[in-house]
Amino acid sequence: MAEIAYIGGYTPDTGGTGTGIVVAERDGRGGLSRRGETPASGPSFLAVHPRLPVLYAVGEGERGTVEVFARGADGALSPLGGRSSEGSFPCHLAVDPSGTLLAVANYGDGTVSVHGIGGDGRLTTVRAFPHREGAHAHQATFGPDGVLYVTDLGTDEVRRFTVGDGRAALHPDGPVRLAPGMGPRHMAWADGRWYVAGELDGTVRAYDADWRETAAVPASGSEGENRPSHLEVCGPFVYVANRGPDTIAVLSRPDLDRVAEAPCGGAWPRHFAVAGGRMYVANQNSGDVAVLPLKEGIPQEPEQVFAAGTPSCVLPRG
Repeated sequence: MAEIAYIGGYTPDTGGTGTGIVVAERDGRGGLSRRGETPASGPSFLAVHPRLPVLYAVGEGERGTVEVFARGADGALSPLGGRSSEGSFPCHLAVDPSGTLLAVANYGDGTVSVHGIGGDGRLTTVRAFPHREGAHAHQATFGPDGVLYVTDLGTDEVRRFTVGDGRAALHPDGPVRLAPGMGPRHMAWADGRWYVAGELDGTVRAYDADWRETAAVPASGSEGENRPSHLEVCGPFVYVANRGPDTIAVLSRPDLDRVAEAPCGGAWPRHFAVAGGRMYVANQNSGDVAVLPLKEGIPQEPEQVFAAGTPSCVLPRG
């Protein structure tokens, strides 16, 4: 399959300027060139199946949807169908490692929905888990322990669900309570620790396997308001995107010591991905994806700034 980057974002009916999912080819040096665009409404987050040539996209509207696309050998997308996300304004989705479940975080009403995946990648069963008033589910992550974790920015919790045999259920131990006012947004697991970005208090925090906090630091060293967005672990570093300062912070793990903080190459970095020695940053407000080479893990000046509507997710794939 071709080296491709899929770029999702907001369309005019969802407050943006994009027209769907951009399909961009990645050349041997990591640069992007537009190959096409697949119409979709508000595809603000994307995920691929771990084995099948299938891509999933949320439709981030008041009546949320999940769309399924077949991926061609050239990266082109063909619709396979869609359904309700069982909530409002879905903003994240993830496929479990076995490829049998798709979890969707609905930010608007806090509902988490878990959909079965059939042998052809289409969605089968569904179970929805509503939550109390004020909930804002933001990210769904399948942990190495076979548990589905969902950050809830509205309740300062990480909600937990047991998964197995193509089904999901509420975890018997309930949610994990994090620091009041933190607003947990995105998280990642590495070497026995969870790393979590706090959108509302501007922090990055580390937790051990029993959810005891082991470190807490500002996500940015810059002055002024900061709304951290995406967080990712790669090699020895924890990367976090800072909206406001418009930077990517590089923290060492496990103790979150600051290594560097570099410009994101645009405005309002909503999401990023690391692939092939480069970081691809979806800058929502400047309407582009910046391609930043990594030197010893530190983002450098952009090699390219690729126009992409109102991007909120970038997904490089082979």
